[in-house]
Amino acid sequence: MKRTILIYSLVLALAVFLLKTLEYRFLFRQLSAEIYIGIIGVLFTILGIWMGQKITRKKKVFVTPQAGEFKVNEKILTETGISKREYEVLELMAKGLTNQEIADKLFVSLNTVKTHASNLFIKLQSNRRTQAIQRAKELQLIP
Repeated sequence: MKRTILIYSLVLALAVFLLKTLEYRFLFRQLSAEIYIGIIGVLFTILGIWMGQKITRKKKVFVTPQAGEFKVNEKILTETGISKREYEVLELMAKGLTNQEIADKLFVSLNTVKTHASNLFIKLQSNRRTQAIQRAKELQLIP
């Protein structure tokens, strides 16, 4: 699709350029302002195509290869008593989301997220988010 648009744009720009060149050759004195306007129009067309592609182009995300797939240590998960919802909160905390962002993402209240977080701190024997995340990594609960 992008290739087709680019080809049509280039053909149109070339046609405008050729027409303006012919006008320039035959009617130099009468149409000189229009030639400059045509050239500026062609330049802005090219600039517009380039900017449109730059803005709409999707960014590629490079994933670093790992030794293997990460598997949650289910045994530790049941031993610690972490619920499914608390585990979701833990994953989102590990991604760096704030309590409000976690609440919005899980469609729960801010106080519910804070309750889950405090339960996680108790179950993971930590005092802060960073300690809880580090402890969860050590226990192989999160990658």
